[in-house]
Amino acid sequence: MTDSTTSTGRVRVTLVRSSIGKLKKQKQTLLSMGLRKVNSSVELPDNASTRGMVQKVHHLVRVDESPATTE
Repeated sequence: MTDSTTSTGRVRVTLVRSSIGKLKKQKQTLLSMGLRKVNSSVELPDNASTRGMVQKVHHLVRVDESPATTE
């Protein structure tokens, strides 16, 4: 049994709300993920550090599971 949240796949993170007026730490988290403008998206590795960053700003982003590529 494999769990999709612990796979080594990728996730697409999209900024859906502005960071204006948010805590400095939340703004830094968004910048470290590469999210600068509303509706911008980045593909990040699906690992514990990415999931932790998403959890800190879950009210500002949307997360979509990217299909795993077969190599």
